[in-house]
Amino acid sequence: MGRTGRIGRWGLALGAGGLWWWAVIRLAFAADAGVLEGAVAAGGWGLSLLPVHCVPKARAVGAVGSDRWMRRASDAWRRRRGPLVGRGEPF
Repeated sequence: MGRTGRIGRWGLALGAGGLWWWAVIRLAFAADAGVLEGAVAAGGWGLSLLPVHCVPKARAVGAVGSDRWMRRASDAWRRRRGPLVGRGEPF
């Protein structure tokens, strides 16, 4: 990607950030702030929750599959709570 694309991305990011700050400041200090400012502020905050640095689990280094995660959580629960009722054997 060339210089134009990089400048365009930075311009878009700075413009969107400026728009978000404008909405947040208007919501905080302007008596006539309304739905538009609220929608912009909430939308920008919601975008910050997106996991943009994720990779597929197959490509992730050290990723644990969901079956292993459940097994670990179950084992930890048993260690903390003791043997399950009706199993008759200590963990």
